[in-house]
Amino acid sequence: MENRESMETAKNNQPDWGLIAEKFDLWLPQLAPVGEALLKALDAQMGDAVLDVASGTGEPALTLARRMGDTVRITGTDAAEPMVRVAQRKVEQENLPHIHFHCMAAESLTFNDNAFDKVMCRFGVMLFEDSLQGLRQIHRVLKPAGRFSIVVWSTPETMPTLCWAYQVFKNRVPSEKYPPLAKVTSLGLPGVLEDLLRQAGFTNFAIRAHTFHYRFPSFDAYWNVVEQSDILKMQYDALAEKERGAIRQEIAALASGFMKPEGLVIPHEFLLATGMK
Repeated sequence: MENRESMETAKNNQPDWGLIAEKFDLWLPQLAPVGEALLKALDAQMGDAVLDVASGTGEPALTLARRMGDTVRITGTDAAEPMVRVAQRKVEQENLPHIHFHCMAAESLTFNDNAFDKVMCRFGVMLFEDSLQGLRQIHRVLKPAGRFSIVVWSTPETMPTLCWAYQVFKNRVPSEKYPPLAKVTSLGLPGVLEDLLRQAGFTNFAIRAHTFHYRFPSFDAYWNVVEQSDILKMQYDALAEKERGAIRQEIAALASGFMKPEGLVIPHEFLLATGMK
């Protein structure tokens, strides 16, 4: 694995979330175990006002809304307006009047102080333009003794799929187009998330590492999701035409060590931070 300093050149090369909004749901089955862990830690109760920050296309807020019905009031936010449109469309299609989504950056939430009983965020904090400011906003809108639950990716070595992409593209595209391995895993090193939470005002929390697995029946099934979701579109657009054929082949070789009798099983690690204001 390349050292972290060299990865910093591509730290902010996130996908265009607006562009891939209509395709992001292809990843939802793989991320479902993370949402379940997040909701279990959040422990929403009847009567709660719940905020889901950086909700993307609506998960795990929609799962919570389906399970608890109108016994909770749920608000979801995301900075990418196309993501919000996809999420709100699901609300309307499923007739879920107790949940609403709004286009809103985490760093500038417009809600009143102490507005929510519970706040959650799945894989969002490390992607904020200002992670500390986003966490400060979460602290501000959370009621005294309110509970929060946050998930971030762990270290680069525990996120194989993005490591594969970084490895195969790093010598083929300009450094400013490298896959954003440093950004995505920026809060995974020991002590980083803990320090940010304390700076944001939280004192009563715990952080634990968890492992879940991407599961595909074959490498082809995995690669179809990668291509159809356009998650690597920035890198492909910057790639020389003659190099395109080699990408799939090289990633297939890297993935071969994760083939099991039941298919492709790829472990990933995340950090779950949960606690109270």
